[in-house]
Amino acid sequence: MDARRMQGIGMTSRRTRERLVARLERAGIEDRRVLDVICRIPRHLFVDEALASRAYEDTALPIGHGQTISQPFVVARMTEILIRDGIPAHILEIGTGSGYQAAVLAELGARVHTIERVGALHERSRRLFRQLGTNNIRQRLGDGYAGWSAAGPFDAIVLTAAPEAVPAALFEQLAEDGRLIAPVGGGAAQELRIWHRRDGDLVEEAIEAVSFVPMRGGVE
Repeated sequence: MDARRMQGIGMTSRRTRERLVARLERAGIEDRRVLDVICRIPRHLFVDEALASRAYEDTALPIGHGQTISQPFVVARMTEILIRDGIPAHILEIGTGSGYQAAVLAELGARVHTIERVGALHERSRRLFRQLGTNNIRQRLGDGYAGWSAAGPFDAIVLTAAPEAVPAALFEQLAEDGRLIAPVGGGAAQELRIWHRRDGDLVEEAIEAVSFVPMRGGVE
């Protein structure tokens, strides 16, 4: 990959990334670890080149196949909540999509397993992770509703699309003291929630209203 494209110039430069970080701080993101990672990761590489000039706007962008790369604030907020009690060592992500959320988690030092149901997105993110030299992400093309039991249990599970209800299979793959964060609900009535497994029980906490693409099963 061209070094100038990797580093970013003009509307994809480090100065542009720093302006995004400043907006995220004003919006309420406080964790310096998250903000530093957002500043380092070249988000413009995770979108089509035609949209690269918009990569550091605080907005979701289309990546094809009816999917989006999430708004930077949403990625930062979910990550901040997930790591507030410490960075999980072993994370399962449901919905690789562009690969951006997985890259953020990996850059924080976590070992990430990520599942994508759309073959074209799976292959695109695989190439990108290789180009970035990321070596702590494992990928799988599959149905996120089933999770990845052979690689579990996981210290944390992150859903990047909204199911009507979190699949039981995912809770079964959550380790003791682990946490699962997910947008839940249909249509406009979605809510970000986090569950903690404590002494074998699941403790649920509602966070805030959100808007994600719906979670789908099967492989495309």
